[in-house]
Amino acid sequence: MLVDINLEAAEETKRLIDEEGGDSFTFKADVSRSSDCQDIVETCLRSYGRVDVLDNNVGISVKGGIIETSEEDWDRIIAVNLKSVFLTCKYVLPHMEKQGSGCIINISSIAAIRMQPIALTAYAASKAGMIALTREVAIQYAAKGIRANVILPGLMKTPRIALGAFKEFHDAGADELWRKRDAMCPTGKQGDAWDTAYAALFLASNEAKYITGTTLIVDGGITGTMRGW
Repeated sequence: MLVDINLEAAEETKRLIDEEGGDSFTFKADVSRSSDCQDIVETCLRSYGRVDVLDNNVGISVKGGIIETSEEDWDRIIAVNLKSVFLTCKYVLPHMEKQGSGCIINISSIAAIRMQPIALTAYAASKAGMIALTREVAIQYAAKGIRANVILPGLMKTPRIALGAFKEFHDAGADELWRKRDAMCPTGKQGDAWDTAYAALFLASNEAKYITGTTLIVDGGITGTMRGW
């Protein structure tokens, strides 16, 4: 079940799944709204009869520190990035508990544990909150067959970056932005969306049946260095 507030984006993912012979359907929802999250779970249950894996992969950001960040932006980012995880878990956990199994994967960011070259205070706070929320769920439901883990991606070369989400923070063009981001990584290059996806796939699999409450960093080693721009 592919959920997005931008239905066209979900449809693009569905086309890729269709090409691989997979089964999926799209659903438009605002995950910062309680009623929408309840609808997500109920629709999934009507379609598949159960919910085995919940993957929370939503994130927005606004440049700025404490002073520069407006209260409105703070509330919006916390609602989309963190409250959404609270809400989806709130409605999916009773069904996972009833079926005696389930896996929750929350996509955070290395911004949760490291200061970024630009101030992203609200974003960092929301992503750090995901780590604590995941831990609480993991421990509370560990004996009920439910696992919860969080992934912290590093610098990734993704469409969101390519489309200019962060170009306003740099005077140079896109090529220079890529060069700077690559140079920050010990591997000499950024990761991509598949690196995060395969980490999530592992955590969702039976091979990870004894892994819960953990934080999996997928960053090419960048959080182990002191490199800057």
